[in-house]
Amino acid sequence: MINIKHTETTSSSSIVTAEKAISFISKGWRDVRSSADADLRLMKDRAKSFKNLASSFDKELENFLNSASKSPFTVPTITASTTPAEIDFVKRLQPKLNEIRKTYSSPDFSKRVLEKWSPRPRIRIDLSAIKNAIVSEVEVFDEREGFRRARARRIRFKEGREEGQFGEWELIKVLKTRLRELEQKSSSAEIFGGFKNSEFVEKVKSSLKSICKDPSESKEVPPLDVPELLAYFVRQSGPLLDQLGLRRDLSDKIVENLCGKRKNQLLSRSLPAGESSISQSENISDELDLRIASVFQSTGHCYEGGFWTDCAKHDLSDRERHVAIVTTASLPWMTGTAVNPLFRAAYLAKSAKQNVTLLVPWLCRSDQELVYPNNLTFASPEEQEAYIRNWLEERVGFKADFKISFYPGKFQRERRSILPAGDTSQFIPSKEADIAILEEPEHLNWYHHGKRWTDKFNHVVGVVHTNYLEYIKREKNGALQAFFVKHINNLVTRAHCHKVLRLSAATQDLPKSEICNVHGVNPKFLKIGEKMAAERERGKQSFSKGAYFLGKMVWAKGYRELIDLLVKHKKDLDGFNLDVFGNGEDAHEVQSTAKRLDLNLNFMKGRDHADDILHGYKVFINPSVSDVLCTATAEALAMGKFVVCADHPSNEFFRSFPNCLTYKTPEDFVAKVREAMASEPQPLTPEQRYNLSWEAATQRFIEHSELDRILNGDGGDSQRRKTKGNISNSVSMPNLSEMVDGGLAFAHYCFTGNEFLRLCTGAVPGTRYYNQQHCKDLHLLPPQVENPIYGW
Repeated sequence: MINIKHTETTSSSSIVTAEKAISFISKGWRDVRSSADADLRLMKDRAKSFKNLASSFDKELENFLNSASKSPFTVPTITASTTPAEIDFVKRLQPKLNEIRKTYSSPDFSKRVLEKWSPRPRIRIDLSAIKNAIVSEVEVFDEREGFRRARARRIRFKEGREEGQFGEWELIKVLKTRLRELEQKSSSAEIFGGFKNSEFVEKVKSSLKSICKDPSESKEVPPLDVPELLAYFVRQSGPLLDQLGLRRDLSDKIVENLCGKRKNQLLSRSLPAGESSISQSENISDELDLRIASVFQSTGHCYEGGFWTDCAKHDLSDRERHVAIVTTASLPWMTGTAVNPLFRAAYLAKSAKQNVTLLVPWLCRSDQELVYPNNLTFASPEEQEAYIRNWLEERVGFKADFKISFYPGKFQRERRSILPAGDTSQFIPSKEADIAILEEPEHLNWYHHGKRWTDKFNHVVGVVHTNYLEYIKREKNGALQAFFVKHINNLVTRAHCHKVLRLSAATQDLPKSEICNVHGVNPKFLKIGEKMAAERERGKQSFSKGAYFLGKMVWAKGYRELIDLLVKHKKDLDGFNLDVFGNGEDAHEVQSTAKRLDLNLNFMKGRDHADDILHGYKVFINPSVSDVLCTATAEALAMGKFVVCADHPSNEFFRSFPNCLTYKTPEDFVAKVREAMASEPQPLTPEQRYNLSWEAATQRFIEHSELDRILNGDGGDSQRRKTKGNISNSVSMPNLSEMVDGGLAFAHYCFTGNEFLRLCTGAVPGTRYYNQQHCKDLHLLPPQVENPIYGW
């Protein structure tokens, strides 16, 4: 009985335990089902909201298209506008939208979405094993052996639950815990928080940032500091400091010292990675400009011109380029500024790439008698133009197709030069105001009172012919005059030129200038040289005479230096005779001085260097140091002669020729003269002949004046743009140099507008306007003159 009761008690307790276990499992499964049903309902609601949103978008787009097709106002506007591609795009898009609308409007859409997005059960628990275990325990409770096995099994079951050996029960516990945590989530941010912080998402975000950079995350450009501002101010103030007499190298050193303290940081802060910094660049000024430009660009500032900027320039819509050559002299006055610009016009027009106009001064009859040789005068500009063209064609051998125009000019006796009367720039029509070449830009603009050349023309090139400072120093109070003339030359060339070419280093160092010989030799002299070389090859004596000197007979043209050398070494040069050809204002004084000193000089009247009587001379003596680039020296070398000249910057171009013998001291002069008289000159090579020709000179001029860039269409504006990366400093920032140039031009215009100041500085009275005789000769309308001093 005791065993039976004990068995019954044990059996009833086992049944209660099994029922509790089944109840626990059933409750957990109901929790899983309720949670899954809630998730499915949520996904269904979201699918419906997406469907409603897409439907509303479709209706709005359909209304928009219908209104666009029915509106009487918008349709003509659209068809007349310049965006037909946009309308075609909308029309092609509408069928696609209709297909999308049909797809998501179908009844099966929600079902397919739910079937696709609904979670599929992945947890499969086999409860049959639990049921069988409980049943087996009830069936064998009356058997003693079975009772012991069941009891042992229950003990092991409890131990297994405590030790975690049964994976099925532990899985249900973990699942239930996870579901409860999911139910306690209050927002989607908590659900997807772990996903957002995953490594995959971080890689995707970094890739998107590299493709599309967020402006808010862009690297900010730091503001300018005091050393940078000071360096830029000093560098941009160069024109003003130069005008005040401060040397350029001094201001460059100041800039270098200011920037040198921060070489490693100047651009590294403002430029992207990979850009070269200022420590890697040799040009600190360019890097400083780039730094300033980057700051301007970071602020969104775009410089569109300053106070002095005038954008009303030549319109290139006709695609024809025009070159105007303006000079200060004209034939038959045989001077460098009359001959060389004439050849330049002929060879520029020969290329047929541009239309060329040569603008020369017209002198009244009274001034012609003072200037032109052999009492040669012209009654009309047409008559003088015919003379100029005939003289040119005889020497170049082809008919030059260019236009010759005249502007009013007056001759100044004291300076032996022609000064323009009135505004010279107005004699070039506005439709042809493209490129200007100012032969002697300082001379043309000393008293220029008119439109600024750089405002009217797209590109202005100045060619410096004359060393005016050297001539002025020889006059009374020459040092003081040279000081003022130097700064005036700086002012006018800076204000009126984009580019300045100096024939040699003998000229004044002007702003925006570089040294280049852009003059050639008359082709007639090269033919003479070829003829003399051919005679020598046939065994004939090509040079039967000794030495000669040719030049205008004024002291400044080398006559003073020549007499001093011959006097100092009269004994060393015993038996040396020199023939001198020339006419000039100082002819009587020069001849009387040579006669008084008993020098072996034979004076003859002036002749053209190509005259037959000069072909037989072997040595050309030229001791002048006042020339910029002696044309006679180039002509003598072209004819195959020896040239004995001073070791001077004006002769730098000729040193490469073997027949050019330069001297540094008076003793060296004697040695070079003896060497030339005792030997024969070498024939010129084809390369040497080409370097002396006008073809080569024209090519050098086009390259160094930047006409090749202008004529090839690489911008009609002379302003250079320095770019690095995506920064252009000429567009994004103002240029203080241009502002200074404009201010100087305005100050010069005001100065030359006062007749009293003009006369004080040596201007010819009445040159602010042209006179009645000029109007009559050139068929001009009289200008509006308010002061009777001009002779009206």
